[in-house]
Amino acid sequence: MTTTRHLDLSPPALRRIGLGDLRAALREGWADFLATPTQLMFLCVLYPLIGLVAATLAAGGEVMHLFYPMAAGFALVGPLAALGLYEISRRREAGQPTHWTDVFGVLRAPALPAIIGLGVLLLVVFLAWLWAADAIHAATLGTLAQDPRFNGGGLALLEQVFGTSEGQRMLLLGHVVGLGFAALVLALTVVSFPMLLDRPQAGLGQAIGTSLRVVAKNPLPMAAWGLIVAVLLLLGSLPLFIGLAVVLPVLGHATWHLYRLAVVR
Repeated sequence: MTTTRHLDLSPPALRRIGLGDLRAALREGWADFLATPTQLMFLCVLYPLIGLVAATLAAGGEVMHLFYPMAAGFALVGPLAALGLYEISRRREAGQPTHWTDVFGVLRAPALPAIIGLGVLLLVVFLAWLWAADAIHAATLGTLAQDPRFNGGGLALLEQVFGTSEGQRMLLLGHVVGLGFAALVLALTVVSFPMLLDRPQAGLGQAIGTSLRVVAKNPLPMAAWGLIVAVLLLLGSLPLFIGLAVVLPVLGHATWHLYRLAVVR
């Protein structure tokens, strides 16, 4: 029995995947969503959070410039929000009955401490992104704080961002740095959360290591996957974030199937 445990702890073999595999993962994710819809649950979670954030930012003008970085940074903690969806996909794959309440099954996962550790790491990355966004704002638009032309709340902020060289520099720097944070999270989590559910004995270090190996083995497909995620999250956010109630579950389920395609059982 001890020997078997040691064999189980060995790093899994990986596959090379292509763009066709990304389409297959999305198809399977859509099928999982149709079989076990969870959009109402996501709406119940999303709207109070979005309303709270919006109200807080609207009340405090000094942090209004962080609204966009906070909304964009949602993708950095998206893998954590999708945990329960991986569990639903895992159960469907095993031929077990599923219900939307199965999202809470992750709370009984043997690897829950490692999952929490990875979640804390994502929250740290998210806070680091907000700190970086605030620093970029201070170094660019912050220099216009005393300019009387830009006193006047939200409209003045928009004029600063799109009508000044400082604002354009902030947009460029912010998106370049944001892309770096997004790439980091993709590399750390593209398969690590599903792997912790599927192979709890692997541990946090091996799960993150496997995720990094998957990205290194499939750089172009993983870059394409990151682009797909970014575009779908943007489209889901446009109609007052309503579309995220569908986009998030589909991407969550698809990530499970991407894990299955990239990591040998």
